[in-house]
Amino acid sequence: MSHINNNAITGRPNRNVGWLVTCLIFLIVIVDQVSKFYVKTHFYLGEAYEVFPWFQIRFIENNGMAFGMELFSKYLLTFGRIAAVVFFVWFIRKALRTIRLRTGFFIAGAMIIAGAAGNIFDCVFYGEIFNNPFPPAHAQFLPPGGGYAGWFEGKVVDMLYFPFFSFTWPGWIPVLGGREFEFFQYIFNIADSSICVGVALLLIFYSSDCSKAFSVVMSDKPAKVDAGL
Repeated sequence: MSHINNNAITGRPNRNVGWLVTCLIFLIVIVDQVSKFYVKTHFYLGEAYEVFPWFQIRFIENNGMAFGMELFSKYLLTFGRIAAVVFFVWFIRKALRTIRLRTGFFIAGAMIIAGAAGNIFDCVFYGEIFNNPFPPAHAQFLPPGGGYAGWFEGKVVDMLYFPFFSFTWPGWIPVLGGREFEFFQYIFNIADSSICVGVALLLIFYSSDCSKAFSVVMSDKPAKVDAGL
């Protein structure tokens, strides 16, 4: 007979998990912002430093989504991120108070929240507090209002680059022949990584927890769910 935690039956919030989620969010956001501040003020735009042959710190900026994709307008993207973070914070808090699920589910949710919040800071504040000099000059931290753009118009800082390998497609291959292929060509940041890892954890390991949480939280009905790791 499996052991059932009383919290799972009563629906009382697990404060330890709540504190873990809060601390993880703050930790990821702090590490993300510290890394971005350092790269922004110590690298010029486009500068790269090779740590290993397969890993570089390369400073770029983008207006768009994760891994430099640009699909929507700047304001729509920024406010969409803010709305997503507000929803996820509400959802995780509600789930913690309503239903007892595996801790890993809440950790994955915390990673998604922290990653989205980390990129929001760039979009909201960086245009106001950094200048944008031409290379090889480094950006400077400035009082609000002295930056290169207005509020909500800042660019997201990316720096993690893993050029694992590259090759040129043989000329006899249709369409691709003669073109160079590089794996992995995207440049991203810690916030992007946090979002991707969090989503992967939910899809691979905690999809059932996610379904239960949505079912209970969105219907606002209490549930009796067995606790697990």
